Amino acid sequence: MAAVVKNLNSLILFVVVVMVGGIAIGTLTIPGEWYANLIKPSFNPPNWIFGPVWTVLYLFIGIAGWRVWNRSHDTLAVRLWFIQMGLNFLWSPAFFKLQNTGLALGIIALLLLTIVAFIIRTWSRERMSSALFIPYALWVGFASLLNGAIYVLNAAH
Repeated sequence: MAAVVKNLNSLILFVVVVMVGGIAIGTLTIPGEWYANLIKPSFNPPNWIFGPVWTVLYLFIGIAGWRVWNRSHDTLAVRLWFIQMGLNFLWSPAFFKLQNTGLALGIIALLLLTIVAFIIRTWSRERMSSALFIPYALWVGFASLLNGAIYVLNAAH
């Protein structure tokens, strides 16, 4: 029973840290006038979609992190998880606070590579964690395309 409680507590901790970190970054980097004035591609989603999508993704990221931390004993998978988390939390400040779409594009490209590396690394040993990262990879792939389009469309301005 004590082991179950310990596991549950560590799962809650992982999810809460990821969610609170994501909420904090989102709150500190709320898109403002600069973002509103950018030229955006036709496939740019409405702003209201980002909050719900990231809430679900952060839940998945937290669960996957807990699983590799707690179950796989794969230090590379754990390192990849922490690296992607750091890159994830760096993107919004680079894009919205520094207003540097080029730097943000570099960060998100590294983030996508790290997510894919995590999926590949965990596929055979921790399939659930790998599967939880697939929607994340798809969203970050789309976000990379969006970031790249914003960079190109606004390069001359």
